[in-house]
Amino acid sequence: MFRNYRSVFVFVIILLTAYGILNYFGQRNMMSGQEEYSYEQFQKDVDKGKVDYIVLVQNEEVPSGAVEVNFSDKSRVRFYVTDVNEVVAYAREHSLECRISDISHTGDLLTTVLPYGIMLLVMFLFMFILMSRAGGGGGNSNMMNFGKSRARLHEAGEKKVTFQDVAGLHEEKEELSEIVDFLRSPAKYIQVGARIPKGVLLVGPPGTGKTLLAKAVAGEANVPFFSISGSDFVEMFVGVGASRVRDLFSDAKQNAPCIIFIDEIDAVARRRGTGLGGGHDEREQTLNQLLVEMDGFGVNEGIIVMAATNRVDILDPAILRPGRFDRKVAVGNPDVKGREEILKVHTKGKPLAEDVDLHQIARTTPGFSGADIENLINESAILAARNNRRYIQMEDIRKSFIKVGIGTEKKSRVIPELEKKITAYHEAGHAILFHVLPDVGPVYTISIIPTGVGAAGYTMPLPEKDNVFSSRNRMLQDIKVGMGGRIAEELIFGDITTGASQDIKGVTNTARAMVTKYGMSEELGFINYEEESDEVFLGRDLGHARSFSEEVARKIDREVKEIVDSCYEDAKKIISGHMDILHKCAALLIEKERISREEFESLFTPDAGSDTGLSGEE
Repeated sequence: MFRNYRSVFVFVIILLTAYGILNYFGQRNMMSGQEEYSYEQFQKDVDKGKVDYIVLVQNEEVPSGAVEVNFSDKSRVRFYVTDVNEVVAYAREHSLECRISDISHTGDLLTTVLPYGIMLLVMFLFMFILMSRAGGGGGNSNMMNFGKSRARLHEAGEKKVTFQDVAGLHEEKEELSEIVDFLRSPAKYIQVGARIPKGVLLVGPPGTGKTLLAKAVAGEANVPFFSISGSDFVEMFVGVGASRVRDLFSDAKQNAPCIIFIDEIDAVARRRGTGLGGGHDEREQTLNQLLVEMDGFGVNEGIIVMAATNRVDILDPAILRPGRFDRKVAVGNPDVKGREEILKVHTKGKPLAEDVDLHQIARTTPGFSGADIENLINESAILAARNNRRYIQMEDIRKSFIKVGIGTEKKSRVIPELEKKITAYHEAGHAILFHVLPDVGPVYTISIIPTGVGAAGYTMPLPEKDNVFSSRNRMLQDIKVGMGGRIAEELIFGDITTGASQDIKGVTNTARAMVTKYGMSEELGFINYEEESDEVFLGRDLGHARSFSEEVARKIDREVKEIVDSCYEDAKKIISGHMDILHKCAALLIEKERISREEFESLFTPDAGSDTGLSGEE
């Protein structure tokens, strides 16, 4: 930002300087008052003795010229005459000193050419500043270095990341330790004829630590580390990306052994020949150059290319073959042990209260990536600071867990009593099914406070296990839980609302996936009928047709409806058998707006909540 202000300041100074120069030359060529002063006035001033001397300024068109009158009080004025000889004669008659200046040959230059030249110079400087800033990409970039690599070089010995800074990725670190060992001592591998992988592709969801792993490899090996994003190669000018690839590998060879890390490589390495126009020519040229460079250096040059992506399915097959990216390292979400280690890393240096249990937090955050965990702890620290506390409490983490998972609660929003009552029964219906069904619970929090995502309330479960896959019974239970809110509305109020729209969408998607994707249909059997949703995205076939007949499509629809109807009946029986719990839970929600797991589970004990006095009749 300072550089931008400095450029504007320099431009303003140049403009003011040019204006001063033009004004100076303009004043030299135009004396004030020359139209008001006449020859007759000059004669009167001479008679009065006011004139000290005169200077004749001649033109090339003799005998016309200008007369500069210099007064005794040091002031002066100029007027023009058609015959300077007459003025000379008049001055001699009155014994007035008369000086004659030489004919100026620079008048045209100063009055015409020079002002335009100065303005052109100002415009050139202004355009140069704009183009230098438009060159973009780095502090030293300008219009002349489009073809230069924009990779950042982290020299060996700088502040570095090591494997100790990477928590929860034990197998991944073991797999990459071979790369580190090769960079440290390549001779022992070359002696036995081993070829170290030329490229390592880190594949995994966003926020799992792929970039951190690449930095750790460079830090452990203590070698230079070039980092660049895939989008930095692609420009609107044809050939720029390929030139940057060549320049990057040229710099890498001069700093070998080293690591080149390309983040989000799918921006430049997508499958060729795809898209509406047959592909992006500039991107394909960049990819071709990258393929050539990766397969073009020798075994002992010590250049290892690492890349990260979360869309390995759209990469070009040529870049995935052995000899380019030889090894793929899957970097997934951490398990409960890994999450606890990550929590220890991100809580280091943050004051924690005695009630903070990192093991419990790790158990209640399945599916969280490393970035999600860091965000959770950071939100907790912000909440503690906002409440003027110097340490983080467990309650701060619980509130941040809801904020991250569901959204910010809108406590100030005014909700009509009837809508609040409907929401209470809706969420109570979900909660009862979460509690009763064995594979989907238990309940963590129930709330009827509106959230930032547009929901009138929420029921958050507490999955305590990291499930690798879902069973058929688990998916059927998910469908039943999704129907709990709609069923409760129907049983209590005899009417239904639009509040279950997202539940219906989730139920339908789950049931259809069971039939078409997972082969869980009794009628259709062990056959995959899932439509390839990525076809249009990849641009391979915009006119993609279904791979099954209309008769099979009717069977799929019928099977999906049978699954949904069957789950609906089962869920309705469960809620009807727990009407007393439904009323107690709704009453407690209306009273407190949010209840915890302990408060909800206490409702299932005898005589709990008998004094609520809330009737089920509307």
